[in-house]
Amino acid sequence: MNHLLPDALARTLSSHLDLGKSRLETLSWLIIGLVNGRTVNLSHLASQCYSSAQLGSSYRRLQRFFQYVALEGDWLALVVVKLLKLKAPWVLCLDRTNWRIGRKDVNILMLALATRRLRIPLMWTVLDKPGSSNQAERIALMGRYLALFGAGSIAWLLADREFIGGRWMGFLLQNKILFAIRVKENSIIHFQDGRCEQLKALLRKPHGFKRLRSQPARLAALDESLGFPLFFAAKRLADGEFLIVASSGPAQKAVQVYRRRWQIECLFGDSKTRGFNMEDTRLTQPAKLSSLLVIITLAMAWAYATATAVKGAEPIKIRAHGYRAKSWFRLGFDQLRKWILHQPDKAAQVWQRIWPKRKPTLQSQRVV
Repeated sequence: MNHLLPDALARTLSSHLDLGKSRLETLSWLIIGLVNGRTVNLSHLASQCYSSAQLGSSYRRLQRFFQYVALEGDWLALVVVKLLKLKAPWVLCLDRTNWRIGRKDVNILMLALATRRLRIPLMWTVLDKPGSSNQAERIALMGRYLALFGAGSIAWLLADREFIGGRWMGFLLQNKILFAIRVKENSIIHFQDGRCEQLKALLRKPHGFKRLRSQPARLAALDESLGFPLFFAAKRLADGEFLIVASSGPAQKAVQVYRRRWQIECLFGDSKTRGFNMEDTRLTQPAKLSSLLVIITLAMAWAYATATAVKGAEPIKIRAHGYRAKSWFRLGFDQLRKWILHQPDKAAQVWQRIWPKRKPTLQSQRVV
């Protein structure tokens, strides 16, 4: 049995995680099995283990890993930007994904980094409840990000209609974070001259689009002490609905950059049916789900690094329908799976090349 690949992963991870040899070996099996097996289901991953033990024993070993080890996500944000050589300032996307396991809701609030080629998780909060996140949860997540990278690392923060609220947007303004957040058509805004308008009604008036772009305003929910710090811009979509964006920066630029928010939807697709089938998991406890997200993120980084090794700076071909033949993730993911099966030395070389040099050991938290 060829242990070259799991040994290479374990050796590199030992520089960044305070785990014993057995736990590091199990973690490397999980990452390799996740890529090769395209599933997070532990009963399937057990068959991917590089071990002569019986399947039942391997399955129990994977279960014990999630039972006794919790991989905190914040250390990973620092590592990911080094792995993929990503230079700030970045476009960040905030969104939520959820599904059900029996009667249990799995609900993840995620902050992801999006570039022209890739989209990858940076931080997240596993919400132990169904439904939308509240303003305190969003502020706490952004606070964790700011503690590591600072507001200067953010080119834009993009979010959908779910992510509005006076306290939340006030937090972004006070921290000088440039954002573009979609707002609902029935939102009320206040102008400096004292007028109040419903966005949908305003846009149906002559020159409504121009008036909206040219005058600073504030949402009704925003604290009056902040003044009129927002700019609004709108675009009519093909179905007749309005795309209305509230921004702390140039209104027209906000509409253009907001299109990149779709990257996080593609990220969820990569982590689910197009990639790792995250919804196959039976894990429901927040700490265990967070550990699983760390493993998925490491596997994604490996796939992106593989795509770069294969294509370099060469672009992916555009087909007649105007879209790329493959996403950057899928290109690397497919090639990496082939290398794991037939050329594990190449897969190991890519993994070892992308990891930064040894730093002071980053602690993993053990579940008591």
